[in-house]
Amino acid sequence: MTARGFSTIENQWITLKDGTRLAARIWMPDGAENDPVPAVFEFLPYRKRDGTSLRDESTYPVFAVAGIAGVRVDIRGSGESDGVIDGEYTELELANACELIAWIAAQPWSNGSVGMMGISWGGFNSLQVAALRPPALKAVISIASTVDRYNDDIHYKNGCHLSAQLSWAATMLGYQSRSPDPTLVGERWKEMWLERLEQEPFFMEEWLTHQRRDAFWRHGSISQDFSNVEIPALVIAGWADGYRNTPLAAVEGLGEKAKALIGPWVHKYPHFAWPKPRTDFHGEAIAWWNKWLRGEDNGIDMLPQTRAYILDAIRPAPRREFDPGFWVAKDDWKPPEMQCFYVEQFGKLTEGMPIPQAPEHTAYLRSPLDTGTASGEYFTLKPDAEMAIDQRSDDAASLTFDTTPLAADHDYLGRPVLSLSLRSEALTGNLCARLVDIHPDGTATRVAFGVINLTHRDGNADPAPLPPSEKVSIRLVLDACGYRFRKGHRIRLSLSTAYWPMILPPPDDQGVEIDIASLGLALPMLGEHRRVDIPEPANPDPLPKYIEHAPAAAKRQVMRDLSANRTEYLIHEDTGLYEHPETGLSTRQLREEVWSISPADPLSMTGNSTWTCDMRRPGWFVRTVATAKIACTKTDWVINALVTAYEADVQIFEKVFAEKRVPRDLM
Repeated sequence: MTARGFSTIENQWITLKDGTRLAARIWMPDGAENDPVPAVFEFLPYRKRDGTSLRDESTYPVFAVAGIAGVRVDIRGSGESDGVIDGEYTELELANACELIAWIAAQPWSNGSVGMMGISWGGFNSLQVAALRPPALKAVISIASTVDRYNDDIHYKNGCHLSAQLSWAATMLGYQSRSPDPTLVGERWKEMWLERLEQEPFFMEEWLTHQRRDAFWRHGSISQDFSNVEIPALVIAGWADGYRNTPLAAVEGLGEKAKALIGPWVHKYPHFAWPKPRTDFHGEAIAWWNKWLRGEDNGIDMLPQTRAYILDAIRPAPRREFDPGFWVAKDDWKPPEMQCFYVEQFGKLTEGMPIPQAPEHTAYLRSPLDTGTASGEYFTLKPDAEMAIDQRSDDAASLTFDTTPLAADHDYLGRPVLSLSLRSEALTGNLCARLVDIHPDGTATRVAFGVINLTHRDGNADPAPLPPSEKVSIRLVLDACGYRFRKGHRIRLSLSTAYWPMILPPPDDQGVEIDIASLGLALPMLGEHRRVDIPEPANPDPLPKYIEHAPAAAKRQVMRDLSANRTEYLIHEDTGLYEHPETGLSTRQLREEVWSISPADPLSMTGNSTWTCDMRRPGWFVRTVATAKIACTKTDWVINALVTAYEADVQIFEKVFAEKRVPRDLM
């Protein structure tokens, strides 16, 4: 197709049926009024004017040159859009998305076919909207998303309370409390800003009232009924990200309607993600849209059902620029054949099945509550200490079981499964399992992990207390991985009763007694496949350049006060102050987060997350500071939050979300 010129509509108002005006940024191919084009729609709360402008400007102009319009819309209450946000993936949000798709399809420049795309929030709602079947929506590309909002998102995982839930609640307070841009909305900017500040919710208040997988989480989880999605879906993720399970879950649930792509990446688009290698996302996406939105016979529908990057003996590093490995393809994804291991004798992991009715062989495990500081973030934005680091410090506080040095390479792709029996004197407890690659020099690389709240052993909808002193069976499915354990390396299984700060501790800390004889580990073998080459982007540096006024900075620290017997995990993330060269708008976000715990007291846990967000032009400056906190008692989660706003360094607003105590639901 001949390349076109294009124009950018910086702000297009779209009025919904209820009168709410939403703000859109549109990249329009030249000549579309005479030769209508397909459109790709993205619907986010992350502010098109500044929050996502960098990545939008790396992609939508490329689409427009290929004759595909890009329509990037801010959710109500975000950026320049009217109103106030009402939560994540709500019925109102999804209904608005369907209305917007119909609006796009009805425009004179549109050929009537719309695609939906996004990463994270935009990847989530792309799949959720697809399940609602708006007539004009013909295909989606979903990156770093989920099909199960309870088990594969940022709130809970197998009944464990993720610390990322507080981080994310503070993030959303920070994003949603920010002002619209006066150059786009005019004199109404302050009125709109104050409305948001006064009415924005503290999302965590709602999330904590749903600690089990109830109707709240089933809403928007397309895994409830995959058949609702009838259109093609390209589903992409990275092994270094928390959403690594979704591509394989999508092809298993959607069948031939889905294509999976999994690379080595953090939580970023694959044409500028780390660690490398990257992929030519633009080229593949354009072919995808041309096939499903234009009917072009370009063969993209013949892609293998699953393509994955097999990491090859990765080593942790302060920054991972490139991960060695190789691409494989499976034309039809099938549940993998499993290679089974058991504990032949204490500490030794041996290939084979556990011996039926073997005599009980118990080991007591009670990890210090600060075990897990090598875990990294749940979802990662940079290839530094946000990723899991060398596991030896965590393994020292865990039960570990190693194979002998491998006689040949072992290649895996899929989700490992752990089974074992245990007993506890407590009614609650957590268990973490980690699959670790032990290099010949002792370096320990985390390959996969899984966590479970033991009260959720029979499912996440109806948890039950542990029966004190009675043996129970546990089956834990770890997160997906694609990995080569090299000859001479050892495979390690590490078990701990804590994984802090990634998951928060249960109210009891009495440890568990594990029957080692019952332990079975099943690893998903790569099986039949073919090696493939996946094109990398022609442009190695696709992000536009903004004007730097203050550099970015990041720091993660673990501080142990030996006198007070207390551990702190500290996060400092500063985006730096950068000015958009065309709009003149400068922005900066600062995240300061502190988690604290006494290694012997689960009720000592506290978390504090603060976001400071600045926007400025000559003669205009606004700032919001959003802080969210969590602590606990044996019976309750204790949360509170505070938002303050400043105009020209003068505080103009303060809102206190008063302390709330939410009963712990077996968590």
